[in-house]
Amino acid sequence: MARGDLIRLTDKARGPNCDDDDCPNVYRDETDGGIVVQGDQCAAFQPPDGEALVKIPEHVLREAVRALGW
Repeated sequence: MARGDLIRLTDKARGPNCDDDDCPNVYRDETDGGIVVQGDQCAAFQPPDGEALVKIPEHVLREAVRALGW
């Protein structure tokens, strides 16, 4: 999957250090409709191989839900 296949559901202008797409965001994959989450890596537990944990602020998830009309 390439970045061009993703639709950003959240505002990229959040927070004082948000530039170059380095902020928590939620995307929708145009190919299969899946959800892709970008956030700070979280080490709460070790997920299975091939999976990762990320942490995003609640307001980012709420914004993504509104963008999807859910």
